[in-house]
Amino acid sequence: MTAIKETSTIQENKQYALETCPVTHVMNKIGGHWKPIILYQLSNGSKRYSELKRNIPAITEKVLIQHLKQLQADGLVLRDASAVVPPVVHYRLSVAGEGLLPVINAMAQWAFMDMDGHFRAAL
Repeated sequence: MTAIKETSTIQENKQYALETCPVTHVMNKIGGHWKPIILYQLSNGSKRYSELKRNIPAITEKVLIQHLKQLQADGLVLRDASAVVPPVVHYRLSVAGEGLLPVINAMAQWAFMDMDGHFRAAL
């Protein structure tokens, strides 16, 4: 594997973008295919893992678990586990995750308009 040179211009540019660009900051938190979908599913309230898996059938179990852990580490999703047998675990949006709802809802609204051909009519 090739080592990444810490002092390269590309690395400096990436670090600068991470520190100063708000869009880069958001994309680092919710970027990728599945994270926005998970957040959208949690926008209606807490859900168990099995509910998320059922509502997002194309996602693999491994990827769902990884993304839930990443969303937790980024402070966007909270994991509530009950101390019963068998354990009951719910996932819900944190305050920061709820703060992203206008962004997620705007993405969904744009998608509905695009799927309806709204934007193609303007061409």
